[in-house]
Amino acid sequence: MRLMIFACALLASAASAAPLKIATLAPEGSSWMREMRAAGTAIAAKTENRVELKFFPGGVMGSGDTVLRKIKLGQLNGGAFTTTELSGVNPDVQAYGIPFVFETLDDVKRAREKIDPIIKDGFQANGMTIAGLTGGGFIYLMGTKPIATQAELRATKVWVPEGDTIGRIAWEVAGVNPVQLALADVYTSLQTGLIETVGNTTTGAVAFQWTTKVKYMVDLPVAYTIGVLAIDNKALARLSEADRAIVVDEIDAAFRKLESINVDDDAKTRMTIAKEGVQIVAPSAEEAAAWREIGVKTRARLRQDGVVSAVVLDALDSVAN
Repeated sequence: MRLMIFACALLASAASAAPLKIATLAPEGSSWMREMRAAGTAIAAKTENRVELKFFPGGVMGSGDTVLRKIKLGQLNGGAFTTTELSGVNPDVQAYGIPFVFETLDDVKRAREKIDPIIKDGFQANGMTIAGLTGGGFIYLMGTKPIATQAELRATKVWVPEGDTIGRIAWEVAGVNPVQLALADVYTSLQTGLIETVGNTTTGAVAFQWTTKVKYMVDLPVAYTIGVLAIDNKALARLSEADRAIVVDEIDAAFRKLESINVDDDAKTRMTIAKEGVQIVAPSAEEAAAWREIGVKTRARLRQDGVVSAVVLDALDSVAN
């Protein structure tokens, strides 16, 4: 009889589990997946197996747009996204990608203290909870040809990611007609010469093997990249308030750890690409000032067009250099 009661209790526990299905482009074995799986283990333990995180890594669930569609249909419950991929849900998430606002991580920290809560509130209003926001590092311009000045850069073929409204506007302000391509097409396009200038973090450029094609990097941060883990509120509503808090707290802790890892990785990969022959060129003071003026004009254009909310742009202006 006791064995039957025990078995029934186990079955009830298994039946009460509420798996949250999370998709990501991050490959298995990456630091992202290691930290997320550790968070999943902690969540299962703290909720007594009432909540399970089930991951679909390596892009097996498709692009960001496809993942969002599957979340809407209930086939997935959440995903890890770039800010561009989530701009249709909440345009303010693009804020950190506005160019030439930040010079240091301290600048980013001051901005995030003001802007992260606004971004999270915006997603809540649109049916999603941001469980994690992690800094991915500074984006730098890299090219197969010299790009230390704006004149040199305008003479090259510049890439902008598909769907990147802010990037497109910034290049328009800079007098550049960019080539829009999906991320997956960049490496081949650098090989063929379809594009000659790209933007990425040093870690990202190494991971995608772009540093085997580019020869120059401009030592001036263009923008700051953010990774976001968003979960559908309908899925979280199945959980108790206490379990919801555990899920968000554990994912947030993992993302904060990832941010520290990313800072270390960027420093290491910066040294790596220099050793591999990529010339890291510091712009002159005049060129740096000219680039920052592009940032000022871009923010004015975004304000005029209503691409990002005025409250977020005001916060950015307060920390802009």
